[in-house]
Amino acid sequence: QVQLVESGGGLVQPGGSLRVSCAAPGINFSWFAMGWYRQVPGKQRELVASITNGGSTNYADSVKGRFTISRDNSKNTVDLQMNSLKPEDTAVYYCNAAHKIVTSLNYWGQGTQVTVSS
Repeated sequence: QVQLVESGGGLVQPGGSLRVSCAAPGINFSWFAMGWYRQVPGKQRELVASITNGGSTNYADSVKGRFTISRDNSKNTVDLQMNSLKPEDTAVYYCNAAHKIVTSLNYWGQGTQVTVSS
């Protein structure tokens, strides 16, 4: 069973920055699109940002210009740099790996809490 491992969550003040990282051991990383999702209690999990194996990125409107997703295919890692954080960014952030061809190969991390509060 593949398990993605997130790290880097925590508490930050509004306007601050935080970087969350995801390691994806045990998969052929270059065949996977990677994404970061977030979820707050009582709401559906939503896509924050994604990056294809070729490096094309996509962002939710609410984070455009503030968040940057990047990947390192040599290390099987994907990062999300979050700047100008707002209280509404508070959520559990999840890493996702989705195979570009075999849709059943879809993996999640355990989540990391990001709290933006003064």
